Amino acid sequence: MHAAPVGIRQTLLIDADDTLWQNNVYFEQAIANFISFLDHRTLSPSEVRAALNEVEHENIQRHGYGVASFHRALVTCFERLSHEPVTEDHHREMERFAVSILAKEIELLEDVATVLPQLAERHSMILMTKGNPVEQADKVQRSGIAHYFAAIEIPAEKHPEAYLEVCERRDLDLSQTWMIGNSPKSDINPALAAGLHAVYIHHPSTWVLEHAVLDKPREGRRLVEISRFGELLHWF
Repeated sequence: MHAAPVGIRQTLLIDADDTLWQNNVYFEQAIANFISFLDHRTLSPSEVRAALNEVEHENIQRHGYGVASFHRALVTCFERLSHEPVTEDHHREMERFAVSILAKEIELLEDVATVLPQLAERHSMILMTKGNPVEQADKVQRSGIAHYFAAIEIPAEKHPEAYLEVCERRDLDLSQTWMIGNSPKSDINPALAAGLHAVYIHHPSTWVLEHAVLDKPREGRRLVEISRFGELLHWF
């Protein structure tokens, strides 16, 4: 079964974090370390996590995504919840939690290394990942897969306007353009709203702030759901 007409070249916009390589699991490890370090007297770990989620949501509006924003969120959350003054040692430890993420090797998800070259032979691919441009560009470079993509796009946020801007600037036919990713909030719903097709790839560790109910595609567009990257070959 194919998502697109056989033999017709499509444009595939492909997300990076938790679509091509592991990402959120490293943040989850840092958060677990932070919660243990805070060792709150009355709040449960899940309550501390809920407080951190709220702070992260606030920080995104002001500082965007990435490790620096995450570090700010840890500090702010610690200051709000701690029963003791925040010391330089506290600051150093929270910085260590955040910086540890940057040191992680790029771990491609299952099937990515073998599937990308096959997709690149059949279709045009653009890597589209949001976030801190320096951090994201560094991950793309270290991944070793940048050469499969015709272009790299790193918008600050993925909303319908961002998708339309890329499509207009690159003269893409919306009826033959697909967004592929693991985030309902950033990859799927805004792409559908912009008039693209979409492929939702389930990932067990998708960041909670990227969760959302999947929207329905508009008439003439398709939404495909798959469980792993390798299944793309059945559709494209």
